[in-house]
Amino acid sequence: MNVLSATAITASALESEKLRVDITSQNIANAHTTKGLDGKPYQRRVVAFESVLNEQMGQNMQGVRVSEIKRDETPGEIINNPEHPHADEEGNVKMPNVNIAYEMVDMITATRSYEANLAVVRNARQMANQALAIGR
Repeated sequence: MNVLSATAITASALESEKLRVDITSQNIANAHTTKGLDGKPYQRRVVAFESVLNEQMGQNMQGVRVSEIKRDETPGEIINNPEHPHADEEGNVKMPNVNIAYEMVDMITATRSYEANLAVVRNARQMANQALAIGR
């Protein structure tokens, strides 16, 4: 395996983790959105990854990509707040199914994964520079 192939694989992971951070940020931002465009509370989105085989230079290299972004169908909490503008006739409000604690854990995990893949790119670049320096 050469350095460029490893960097291409890591680039696919960086792209996927960036999207995961974006979706998690969207979930956190909408944690209190009780009425979306469809008239329903916001539903949490979940990112699913899958392996991808790329044939580079005659080698089968395995990368990663986002296979789908799907909605979490679990119901959100119902709170009683008669003064809320989206309360029903009984004063109940359907809240989004976003748990901030879970989202923060997901955000930290995605960020650490991103940082680890970025370290791989840095190390590959250093190795390539050192290999070039040998011939001087």
